[in-house]
Amino acid sequence: MNESSILKAYELAKETYAEIGIDTDAVLETLKKVPISLHCWQGDDVIGFDSKGQGALSGGIQTTGNYPGKARNPQELMQDLDKVMSLIPGTPKMNLHASYAIFDEENGGWVDRDQLEPKHFKKWVDYCKERGLGCDFNPTFFGHPMCDPLTLSSPNEETRKFWVEHGKRCVRISQYLAEELGQPCVMNIWTGDGYKDIPADRMGPRMRYKQSFDEMLSEPFDKTMVYPCAESKVFGIGVESYTVGSAEWCLKYASSRDDCITLMDNGHYHPTEVVSDKISSILTFDQKMALHITRPVRWDSDHVVAYDDETREIFKEIVRCNALDRVFIALDYFDASINRIGAWVTGFRNAEKALLFALLQPYQELKKLQDESRFSELMMRQEELKTYPMGAVWDYYCLKEGVPVREDWFKEVVKYEEEVLSKRG
Repeated sequence: MNESSILKAYELAKETYAEIGIDTDAVLETLKKVPISLHCWQGDDVIGFDSKGQGALSGGIQTTGNYPGKARNPQELMQDLDKVMSLIPGTPKMNLHASYAIFDEENGGWVDRDQLEPKHFKKWVDYCKERGLGCDFNPTFFGHPMCDPLTLSSPNEETRKFWVEHGKRCVRISQYLAEELGQPCVMNIWTGDGYKDIPADRMGPRMRYKQSFDEMLSEPFDKTMVYPCAESKVFGIGVESYTVGSAEWCLKYASSRDDCITLMDNGHYHPTEVVSDKISSILTFDQKMALHITRPVRWDSDHVVAYDDETREIFKEIVRCNALDRVFIALDYFDASINRIGAWVTGFRNAEKALLFALLQPYQELKKLQDESRFSELMMRQEELKTYPMGAVWDYYCLKEGVPVREDWFKEVVKYEEEVLSKRG
């Protein structure tokens, strides 16, 4: 599609949206400024750089597929991320797991997770500074021999202390990332702690879990720049019967403190639950919250984010609540069955599309129809809005942002696979 056609289509779409009170130019100015965290772990199937052959994925995490060309070291991962960011519009933000620490002779070489320091993430800071990126962070409570299989809730005090120390060090690293990059750092705490079969004691692990969280968050940090989160999960492979950090536990823990917020992953609930319905409940009481956007297929399967009903509804809810500055948005999926660059780009562009769709809705008018109980008209309006010319606005946005329009971006992925990924062992 040539530039002239894109501009003509946009002008027509602009007129159409103006008829319902939407200024598309203003919408695009808002859209491009909303940060969305881009998760590093899509690029290497959640392997990281610190394993030293220590352990496999655990705690309900499973990456399926063996598509060739995954990143094998920090340099390849950063190279792949650069390619991704050349194909997406908007404001990406890095999102790291602690297992992506970079060890070299300059910083003393490999250390275990309870000995991590900010210096092990300096090269990530340099990477982000060169590209004007912020960075979020996650302690890594899985894929390690000190998972017994529990971590923060373990009855083994040696195990529990190891992971608490890991958490404390991650608080320091998050503070470092926030200070160095001048942007808030969301530090998300999630573990796969739980049991495969029905436990004899549910309270004990949860009390130890609380003690561990309290100890980790006793580490000093700037509450205006570092935002620890409690992320829940309904179950995982190997922990089907009981999850220590359940939805209720994480909600209550976050609400009990002024230095911890709730993080909701839309793959971490029962299939009939939707996170879009939960956002307004949290924002009724909390100033901030965080989201992991994924696509569950029957369970927390971490499929690539699609431009589907729930993704649109999540972003509509953020916008309806006037909460773009209150909700931290991050992507979380890992598909090893397809080209990983393509997976990254598809998911990020779909998140941006869903946010654009949300920003193009005339919410005050729709709210008025609801408040006046004009539900037939409300349904009609909501359905008609689905076929408004958002695609023309999206094409124009991509053109303005200097990234490929429509499916043209995939040509770059194919070329990158031929020239770079296919040469990796």
